[in-house]
Amino acid sequence: MVAGAWICLFAPLAGSLAITLAGQTISRRMAGWISTLTTFVAFGGALVAFFGTWAEDPDQRENLSTAYTWLAAGDFDVGFQILVDPLSTVMMLVVSGVGGLIVWYSMGYMAGDDEERRYFAYMSLFVFSMLLLVEAGNFLLLLVGWGLVGLASYLLIGFWHSRPEAVAAAKKAFVMNAVGDATFALGIVLLVWQAGTLEFFGVFDQADSLSPTMVNLVALGLLGGAVAKSAQVPLHTWLPDAMEGPTPVSALIHAATMVTAGVYLLVRAHPIFEAAPDIQHLAAVLGTVTLLLAGLVALVQWDIKRVIAYSTMSQIGYMFMAAGLGAYGFAIFHLMTHAFFKALLFMAAGVVIHHLGGEQDMRRMGGLKSVLPRTHIAFLVGTLALVGIPPFAGFWSKDAILGSALATGGALGWTLYIAGLVGALLTGAYAFRLYYAVFRGKQAEVEHVPYGPEASHPPTTHAEGPLSMLVPVGILTVLSTVGGLVYIPGVWQPFTDWVGQTAEALVEPTVAEDYLTSAFAVTFGLVGLYLARRAFSAGRQLVTRPDAWRVLEHKLYFDELYDALFFRPAVALSLALRRDVEEPLIERSMDEIGSGTIQVGGEVARVQSGLLRTYALTIAVAVAVLVVVFVAVR
Repeated sequence: MVAGAWICLFAPLAGSLAITLAGQTISRRMAGWISTLTTFVAFGGALVAFFGTWAEDPDQRENLSTAYTWLAAGDFDVGFQILVDPLSTVMMLVVSGVGGLIVWYSMGYMAGDDEERRYFAYMSLFVFSMLLLVEAGNFLLLLVGWGLVGLASYLLIGFWHSRPEAVAAAKKAFVMNAVGDATFALGIVLLVWQAGTLEFFGVFDQADSLSPTMVNLVALGLLGGAVAKSAQVPLHTWLPDAMEGPTPVSALIHAATMVTAGVYLLVRAHPIFEAAPDIQHLAAVLGTVTLLLAGLVALVQWDIKRVIAYSTMSQIGYMFMAAGLGAYGFAIFHLMTHAFFKALLFMAAGVVIHHLGGEQDMRRMGGLKSVLPRTHIAFLVGTLALVGIPPFAGFWSKDAILGSALATGGALGWTLYIAGLVGALLTGAYAFRLYYAVFRGKQAEVEHVPYGPEASHPPTTHAEGPLSMLVPVGILTVLSTVGGLVYIPGVWQPFTDWVGQTAEALVEPTVAEDYLTSAFAVTFGLVGLYLARRAFSAGRQLVTRPDAWRVLEHKLYFDELYDALFFRPAVALSLALRRDVEEPLIERSMDEIGSGTIQVGGEVARVQSGLLRTYALTIAVAVAVLVVVFVAVR
């Protein structure tokens, strides 16, 4: 069991190192196979860990394994240790399983790219980093994985580094995540100070004994890291720009793994958040605000990948809502189903983009149902799962979250419940707006002039793509259809029972509340579908007011606000410091020191006559002076 977890962790790292060290001695295709196979080896290790944990006695399903003592100072020590328990095994399966399918898909998608080796080395590094994050047995190792995930995402988003837009998007993602990393690190520092340990169980045992102020500060620090990594308001603006990376990167980082790290943190550190209920409820509120904001902005986007990106933000908002209410099993359940259907949507969109030679503008698509029939079915399944139409995966997980909000009751519960239903309507509207624009109607009578970051791909006119692309899409289509059947209210719920052994739920809807919520949520989703279909048939948009369109097109002016509050003042301050401090005090002083040294050197050079008698006279005078001084002192 534990051996499988170690194999799961290090197999992708071995793949990344092998590709990097081999360099050009291996072919680009071989690099793809190494990355794919090592990721699936990691999945095999995850299966071993999962079934080994399943076979254990329910009271013994939390296993720590320490490779060595990493850091020791007095009574404080931290080991390089992993934790194998129900929560970590689920995350290992999702990261390595869906990650393996995406890396396999990349072999066809990235074929012909000059930098395939570097790409697959980065992908394996990312999978290792994410596995380190979810398997970490203490907060310090979790922070290491957290930082490595940010680094790997920076490298992958800016993979096409010759494009200024990709470089800018990578920098933006790195900086925004660094803000969250800083709050996370500060929370860990407070834990060391107050608890004297960073091991999960040691910290959790002391959570209730911390002062209210201290536990709130720690929880707030952890929440800051979660908000940044999961692209929730107010640290959300990096995610849409991150679509400048290759489409498989979007599927891996921005659908199945990285953006769900914040949800995992909220569930893993649930005792801390339960000791700080105000901060836990703040997480739910931020998630709810994000799901509404992202749903509104998605209504006016034209880039196929950006629409899916905003839907990711929205769905992560549902997970934050669940974790903030204490419905931990449902948060991880939706994390899993979301990984299935969102990776499917990104990869199906990648087939469309690949077919059109890099085109990403929905206005230049249309009528692709007959041209890409298998991709059309896959995309439709992903869309139905996203909207939450039964029996597809999203129906079971999202409705359970809304049922938990209803079961919570009170002003908070009802507010989140109503907002979640509105979010379901928005999801139906923007998701089917995307579907109709791409696959229905007539094909756009325009020459496809690729403008997106993936314009290097030649158009594909005879097939939907190689098997390395179509098979992973097919597998995810099946998972998006049946992946939610591990939880059926009132019938069986093995998934939530499994996760509940690590994080016991604080709230759980009754069967009546669950089915009532499902009826409302499906109705709202179908209303959104109807509005999208009606607007498409009438040849108009869902948002018809020009002023509203303008506000949503500018993403509610968050970028402009941050530019005015942070970027411009920082630039002005740096220019002022250069003008008033660096240039006069440092650069000019160095010039003066240099010129003074040269001048003194010139004066000294004058006395270097080369005459021996002059040197002898100088030495005699110096000795005489020293003698006089010595006598005077005595």
